[in-house]
Amino acid sequence: MTLPAGTKFESDLPARLDRLPWSAWHWRVVIALGVTWMLDGLEVTLVGAIGPVLKEPETLGLTDGQIGATASFYLAGAIAGALLFGRLTDLLGRKRLFLVTLSVYLSATLASAGAWNFASFAACRLITGAGIGGEYAAINSAIDELLPARVRGRADLAINSTYWLGTALGALVTLPLLNSALLPHRIGWRLVFALGASIGLAILFVRKHVPESPRWLLLHGRVPEAERVVAEIEAAVAHGRNEPLPAPGPPSKLEAKGNVTFTAIAKVLLERHLRRTLLGLALMIAQAFAYNGVFFTYALVLSRFYGVPSEHVGLYLLPFAAGNLLGPLFLGHLFDSVGRRPMIALTYALSGILIAVAGFGLAHAWLTAASQTLVWCAVFFVASAAASSAYLTVSELFPVELRGMAIALFYAVGTAAGGLLAPALFGALLDTGRRENVFTGYLVGAVLMIAAAVVAAILGVSAEGKSLETLSELDR
Repeated sequence: MTLPAGTKFESDLPARLDRLPWSAWHWRVVIALGVTWMLDGLEVTLVGAIGPVLKEPETLGLTDGQIGATASFYLAGAIAGALLFGRLTDLLGRKRLFLVTLSVYLSATLASAGAWNFASFAACRLITGAGIGGEYAAINSAIDELLPARVRGRADLAINSTYWLGTALGALVTLPLLNSALLPHRIGWRLVFALGASIGLAILFVRKHVPESPRWLLLHGRVPEAERVVAEIEAAVAHGRNEPLPAPGPPSKLEAKGNVTFTAIAKVLLERHLRRTLLGLALMIAQAFAYNGVFFTYALVLSRFYGVPSEHVGLYLLPFAAGNLLGPLFLGHLFDSVGRRPMIALTYALSGILIAVAGFGLAHAWLTAASQTLVWCAVFFVASAAASSAYLTVSELFPVELRGMAIALFYAVGTAAGGLLAPALFGALLDTGRRENVFTGYLVGAVLMIAAAVVAAILGVSAEGKSLETLSELDR
């Protein structure tokens, strides 16, 4: 029986989920859902690494500006996909949507391999982005609603860091496929995109075994179904254990919300939790601009200013990816122990300073391709943890019934203001051929990161260790 909207009730299901010890079941969920980040990293790396190849007449014959524009098309699609699928994930459920969005990604990535000119390639990237954007809304909602509260911070940051596993995989794949001694570039760049499609197909089957979020079911009044799902999760976690599961905490007071209107969403974001809204916007915009500006165009920087051949670009992306992957893994536990507010402010501020230093070295030609890459590794060891904390912030601070749409809105606004503008801007700056102009772009990213650090220090929420239900009831 489904409870009608407005019905108030108590349930111990959230406490039962939060008290569960980490288990093989949690690992399966993390792998099946967290792969979204890896796919995004793979896509960004593939396009970035093949950028110089796509300028060749035998491939697509693109200009630097057009390559930057394809990145913007990808991000524009991600914005549209996040908004569309974010709304649907709140209305129809997390599970249904994370199967749909992965299918969209898979199809569009495969179609990218068949592009014949700039327009067709840009269209494919637009649709691929829509799938990835939708993934972020559905996946981040489901992951936070299934993981225990005590490890949510470090787990989210670690999951987000798998973006860089995707970049490493993309970099490795491009080494043989873009090696003209093994394959002509006109074929190799197309085979590159088959990788993303094959991974997406494999994960599609794995995801079918991930359950619907019990928290989403509760907020839609589907209490018996939520009870069944939690019982199955508890059985899976308890399997093979020699001791009983820990006792759950007290029940939570809940209300069946049904389908939340846009008016209700606006009231939560702009009235009840305005401080959190401003915090989320600051963090998302800053990290989107800094990351997309640097990474989408790094292959072009290596090619133009350091003379790195296109088939060797992947070698420089591997250490870059390693720094980004290791940062959240080593620093993530501090976001649960030291706390969200101090760690977010610190990592954002330090990232901004380091980005400015790295850009200064480029502008004054102090660095080689290898040393420039090592500097960026150090920068993004810290910046990766900062960027991951932005996604953690917007996914844990808003009520369950509108979490998908909230994530989508923050992702869309942040990407539009930061990510959509940055690749096109940096592409134009690179077209000038002047290092100091590229440095100007880096300075903009640095200032945004430092400004976001100030906002985090003032408006940050001490969310560490608190259940999602407790956080949604707090005024701050």
